Amino acid sequence: MRLFFTCLFFVSFLNVFSQEEVKPEIKPVIKIDSLYREDQFYFSVTYNLLVNTPEKLKQDKFSAGISAGFLRDMPINKSRTIAIAAGLGLSYQNFYQNFTVSEDANGAVIYGVNDYGEFVSNRYRQYSVDLPIEFRWRNSTYESTKFWRIYGGVKLSYIFSSKSILDDGENTYKIVNNPDVNTFQYGIYLATGYNTWNVYAYYGLNPLFNSVSTISGEKVNMKAMNIGLIFYIL
Repeated sequence: MRLFFTCLFFVSFLNVFSQEEVKPEIKPVIKIDSLYREDQFYFSVTYNLLVNTPEKLKQDKFSAGISAGFLRDMPINKSRTIAIAAGLGLSYQNFYQNFTVSEDANGAVIYGVNDYGEFVSNRYRQYSVDLPIEFRWRNSTYESTKFWRIYGGVKLSYIFSSKSILDDGENTYKIVNNPDVNTFQYGIYLATGYNTWNVYAYYGLNPLFNSVSTISGEKVNMKAMNIGLIFYIL
């Protein structure tokens, strides 16, 4: 009997050690950055309008604009839903309209508002370096990249290149870097939306041209207005 219990104990002892060791499941640790920043890069596509224009000025075709740049997001509250951002970007703006820029016999630049039947084509375009400064609100969290946002601010622009092209059917006038163009332009803007799709609007606060008048004597104080979409990328 003693031999039987001794053998039984020995078999049980070997059976315990023969079993595979059960290791606890190790789950990967996901680190979450609670000091996140949002919307560092931007890209916009807009339809360009002219406001405060001379009488009888009209726009035709699609006057498009594009811009892109980088913004440094600087949250100012603990939950990081309110922030200030400043950055740098580039813009291209194109305007099709009947505000003509040409030259007289002496080479002086002259301005007019002509009927569309009086010329073949006419447009103005400009390129700028932009400095946007904005106040930001969003309901984002560090766990989600989809959220509502309302961003508003001021954009300062330096026009480093401009060109007017008028084809009146007989002559083509190309005015490059017109000294009458206001090279320092500024305005206010608002961007709002959810996730990828955001509506964007900009209103210029100073004129496109410095103290010019049409050949009929009307002062030109027209300003730019852009309406379109803006996309933000981390």
